[in-house]
Amino acid sequence: MPYRKRSLMAVVGVLCLAAMLLGACATGAKGTNKLEMYSWWTAGGEADGLNAMYAIYKKAYPNVEVINATVAGGAGTNAKAVLSTRLAGGDPPDSFQLHAGLEVEMYQPDKYLQPLDSLYTSEGLDKAFPKDLISLLKYKDHFWGVPVNIHRANVLWYNKQVFADNNLTPPATWDEFFAMAETLKAKGIVPLVIGTKEGWEAGHTFETILVGVLGAEGYKGLWSGATAWSDPKVTDALNIFKKVMAYANTDHAALTWSDAAQYLVDGKGAMHIMGDWTDGWFTSKSFTGYGWAPVPQTKGIFDALSDSFAAAKGAKNQDNLMNWLKVAGSKAGQEAFNPKKGSICARTDCDASLFNAYLQSAMKDWAADAIVPSVAHGAAAVEKWATSYKDVMNTFATKGDVAAAQGDLVKLCKDNGACK
Repeated sequence: MPYRKRSLMAVVGVLCLAAMLLGACATGAKGTNKLEMYSWWTAGGEADGLNAMYAIYKKAYPNVEVINATVAGGAGTNAKAVLSTRLAGGDPPDSFQLHAGLEVEMYQPDKYLQPLDSLYTSEGLDKAFPKDLISLLKYKDHFWGVPVNIHRANVLWYNKQVFADNNLTPPATWDEFFAMAETLKAKGIVPLVIGTKEGWEAGHTFETILVGVLGAEGYKGLWSGATAWSDPKVTDALNIFKKVMAYANTDHAALTWSDAAQYLVDGKGAMHIMGDWTDGWFTSKSFTGYGWAPVPQTKGIFDALSDSFAAAKGAKNQDNLMNWLKVAGSKAGQEAFNPKKGSICARTDCDASLFNAYLQSAMKDWAADAIVPSVAHGAAAVEKWATSYKDVMNTFATKGDVAAAQGDLVKLCKDNGACK
């Protein structure tokens, strides 16, 4: 090697060492200074929460460029398809959003993901998360993602002014709901707003009805084969959902969940069944005129999901990736993220005073209620089954054919090996 080139390399090495001693160089695999993080968080509170966690990361690793790769679409509708293509094509992001639970199966973890058992041990994550969540996170006896939050699916949001003007209180039963819906409809107010544009929202809504009609154990049995999809209570739940849709906004097929929530902000709609990311969305809109209650007949049950971040096998920026997962699982990272996102910490040691009234109520319910896994959000069933379930319910929201929908659900259970 020529003397001049060796001298130049020596100078560069000294400068880099000095910068590292000053805390200005970030470590990364093969000297990289990038981190590509992939998610579907692009709207309102979810984007605000993610940016808050990025800020924690950037403070610790200021020379790492965070590439915020996002694909819009609620529940990852579009993002999952793009991600699968990237993984199969050998071009993975370093880390990507993954619903905790059986959704991991779709990514062939032995082929495309890094197990994170050693990270759980080194960071004490196996002790920081509650047992119910730990059991949800394990697949084939390994951890594949670091959870950043807990969400609740079965929340009935309502416009407080509309309720006050009509002397209403949140309905505890579906009979109470339908009586209220008649009153609201007569006054030109949409009783229940829903958006079904992205194909998962109808499945989300029906899931919460199933939870209330079947109860916690009956609902969980749907995914293990202990409860038959042909059960008369499933028929009852389908009939309730069909009747609910008769009181919904007629433009639901053209709206996303957040478009539908805008009805409440504008005072044109009374109620909205959606997860508690809605709380973060309302906050991002500076809207404070909302109240909340369990979806009718689900009091004492917490329909749960959790967002986590996985580590892609073959990640280009390994050290930066592992540092990101450490931040995602940390108390500081989760306290920065969740109040804005509209979710509660996956950890059990977060400061409750940092959270608003709704989220504090969710913390109490998470600790006390019966926990059931969400199917619409990747916890209860493998992705193939969950996707087919959502397709059936999206069709049902428009056509309302109870017998056809129940027959399809029975078939799906058989096709996925849970039913004989």
